[in-house]
Amino acid sequence: MSDDTAVPVQETEYQRVQRSPEFQELRRRFRNFVFPMTALFLVWYLVYVLLADYAHDFMSIRVGDSTITVGLLLGLGQFVSTFVITMVYARWANKKFDPPADALRREIEDGAL
Repeated sequence: MSDDTAVPVQETEYQRVQRSPEFQELRRRFRNFVFPMTALFLVWYLVYVLLADYAHDFMSIRVGDSTITVGLLLGLGQFVSTFVITMVYARWANKKFDPPADALRREIEDGAL
């Protein structure tokens, strides 16, 4: 026999915070930065892989009178772009993301939210 008197499930503090406008704004801000940067890096990486696989002549072009090739420069560019993206993210997070996240954390810890 089933009981039709459903006991309402009480919302947890975590669910309440997740629904808050402040948290939703943080999520939006984070996604608006991280998703495009991730897509940009993945496209850049995919172009490099495709060039390495299908454009051997282009990738083997020597730069100047050295043994350095376009492929080597683009490969090193992968490392450089990773560090640049990391530095840009750290700067962005310090200025645009961390202050509101810290304020939200304080509100949660103080029980104001």
